[in-house]
Amino acid sequence: MSLSNRVSGEITPEQSAAIAAAFEALKTALAPVLLISLTAEERMASLKMGDKTIAFVNKTMEYATQSPSLVPGYVDLTEAKKDHKLASYIYALYQQINTLSRGLEDTGMVAGSEAYEAALVIYYSIKGASRSNVTGTQAIYDDLKQRFPSRGKRIDSPL
Repeated sequence: MSLSNRVSGEITPEQSAAIAAAFEALKTALAPVLLISLTAEERMASLKMGDKTIAFVNKTMEYATQSPSLVPGYVDLTEAKKDHKLASYIYALYQQINTLSRGLEDTGMVAGSEAYEAALVIYYSIKGASRSNVTGTQAIYDDLKQRFPSRGKRIDSPL
């Protein structure tokens, strides 16, 4: 075990409250447009805009605006432009949130790994102390042993 310390930080109660308020403000601000909840099937069946298709849609909307006679009568260009603008904004916002999410995930993973590693070292120290009959350690070991993440019983495969 390395017991490296790649992350060391705290989030104060004030910071926690500010973060919660910022999330609430973001949810409130986005509530009027975040009205859709797709099923798995709908997600699979939907056309998706990504880096490559954004350029295509941008250019198509430019041409449609410049030459409205090329737009079929059954296409509502005003609504298409509105959808395009919303999709572009949401995509940019999603990229920012995705970056934030990845940072949270990575930092949480490292902090959790370091905490778990330290807990394992302490657990095995307590286990050794209880085996050596150090006073008061047996009850601690018995309590921790119940909470220790077991890998389950190994079943030998006949193959």
